[in-house]
Amino acid sequence: MKVGFIGLGIMGKPMSKNLLKAGYELVVGNRSSQAVDELVGLGASKGDTPAQVASQCDVVITMLPNSPQVREVCLGTNGIIEGAKEGLTVIDMSSIDPVESKAIGAELAKKGISMMDAPVSGGEPKAIDGTLSVMAGGSRTDFDKFYDLLMSMAGSVVYVGELGSGNVAKLANQVIVAVNIAAVSEAMTLAVKNGADPELVYNAIRGGLAGSTVLDAKAPMMMEHNFKPGFRIELHIKDLANALNAAHATDTSLPLTASVMEMMQAIKNDGCGKEDHSALVKYYEKISDVSVKKEK
Repeated sequence: MKVGFIGLGIMGKPMSKNLLKAGYELVVGNRSSQAVDELVGLGASKGDTPAQVASQCDVVITMLPNSPQVREVCLGTNGIIEGAKEGLTVIDMSSIDPVESKAIGAELAKKGISMMDAPVSGGEPKAIDGTLSVMAGGSRTDFDKFYDLLMSMAGSVVYVGELGSGNVAKLANQVIVAVNIAAVSEAMTLAVKNGADPELVYNAIRGGLAGSTVLDAKAPMMMEHNFKPGFRIELHIKDLANALNAAHATDTSLPLTASVMEMMQAIKNDGCGKEDHSALVKYYEKISDVSVKKEK
């Protein structure tokens, strides 16, 4: 099986490397040449355009910033649709609007190209070690066919349903994470503002019903003021915008998501957009005139 990979950014480059390690013949494409050259040095071939990549492959994976970029790579000038042979499958592993996934898939289908949406959770560290969580939408036949391919980059690959369902699952994930981070920020601020040691409060509650993966991952970062990005504020804003767009398209109300979106936007406006999403605590620190940072 010859695999194309378009989008060699923070996530795409290590994912591509894992495909090479798994023994797949790989053709890569990217707007900047540095990442392409690195992958070529490891054994990949190069395609100068998405059409060139598609013309050489049985399946093309895309890992791109957002819906407009996926549409351009799939359907634009020199896009996948112009180079693909009938029967090609596109697996979009970007996190985009599920409404747009369905629309792009419908256009590709007119040319005999199938599409899956398979966004991931886990960030750069799990992309590097090949333990991403993949939420896949599309036909069950395609899912079964490409399951092993996806598992070469992942720790788990779960079938969610028809095309668009993968991105629905990813957006649901991002809503839960965002609201959890806001709740942890609010709780840590409450503790400090009332004279309690936030670390002792954290240790007291983490074993009960309030305990969560988000609490364990983000509360220590907040207390250390360590906002080195595992997942950036600006990227979470993008995901919440897609969640709200999908909600509006289906007359769904997401009041908590909208509130956290505005908090994150305020933090971005304060110059924190490239920091980890745990930096949301800065919003609460600012409005409450307090710091949750532990004293050394």
